[in-house]
Amino acid sequence: MALPTRSERTDTGADLEGASELLRALANPHRLALVLELTAGPRCVHELVEALAISQPLASQHLRVLRAARVVQTQRRGREIAYSLGDDHVSHIVHDAVVHASHAAPDGHGGIR
Repeated sequence: MALPTRSERTDTGADLEGASELLRALANPHRLALVLELTAGPRCVHELVEALAISQPLASQHLRVLRAARVVQTQRRGREIAYSLGDDHVSHIVHDAVVHASHAAPDGHGGIR
């Protein structure tokens, strides 16, 4: 699928600012891992902690950032809170970024300079 050219795009300054804030919210390896884990479906904090081998306070801190950026949403499950992705676009962005980074460049920086 070809991306639209500059003349075909209808993005505004607000759209670009929103995209920039989304990318800032994702700009952490733990937050990327959380998003990737949530692509499989809703998870409670203890499930994310176990899956990612991180501490509960660290997971909660990063989930708070993702929630503020509307990347994740919450739903109560009895006494627990389940986190899920706000929409599938974010999982595609993260997946594509990880795939892009995995294509090692000759300089050994994973294609990122």
